[in-house]
Amino acid sequence: MVNIAVITGASSGIGKEFALQIDKLEALDEIWLVARRREAMEDLAHKLSAKARIICLDLLKEESFAEYKSIITASGANIRYMVNASGFGEMGDWSEVPLDSQMRMIDLNIKALVKMTVLSIPFMSKGSNLIEIGSASVFNPLPYFNVYASTKSFVRHYTRALHEELKPLGINVTVVCPGWVRTEFFEHTNDNRVRYSPKAYKPMLEKEHVVCCALKAVRKNKALCVIGKFTKLQHILSKLLPHSLLIKIWKGMLKQNHE
Repeated sequence: MVNIAVITGASSGIGKEFALQIDKLEALDEIWLVARRREAMEDLAHKLSAKARIICLDLLKEESFAEYKSIITASGANIRYMVNASGFGEMGDWSEVPLDSQMRMIDLNIKALVKMTVLSIPFMSKGSNLIEIGSASVFNPLPYFNVYASTKSFVRHYTRALHEELKPLGINVTVVCPGWVRTEFFEHTNDNRVRYSPKAYKPMLEKEHVVCCALKAVRKNKALCVIGKFTKLQHILSKLLPHSLLIKIWKGMLKQNHE
């Protein structure tokens, strides 16, 4: 049986880093790289010890899931790591973020994640690891980052419940919630047309540190992995303070970052 890792969003950022670190951590037969950009994945493939299988899919297109199901079914592979790192976010209020973008955030961050997860689980076994990428935004409502934060809140709840559902199968499930991470995410969210484009958000975490912490949490079978001192404080405060106060603090931070 071929032991593999499947990583979505593998062309850059956190997804790419997961491929690099899992490759060093585990002796896998293949690492499947799933994303839209073939050239970026081909470049990554040359850096891996394991054989890389490049699967160009746009997870905003319905036919991509049928294609993935066909490929994984034909392979008969055993998924040791499934990492859902695809996703994007846009800042702005209800009128500043185009409706189409809001729907695409929901489709990619929620629907595609659930579809890839459900399609992959039948090919996982005892000791396999399912990793869903959340965010520091999962802990309370965030005006001007509303739809993205709401999608990631779904990911947190979905993954925590799935952690319990898959326990009898011996499959480890972890949701990873880092703070701001230095990736291409900021290139896509920077927009001078909106009030609170992420130009100066701190503290900024490095993707290498985030993935290292995540994989340590996975090895301990933690359901929730919160990364970064500020994010951990945010997590604690979300349990102690009312959301109305946390929203005021968040809005104050937005203003301070753009003065």
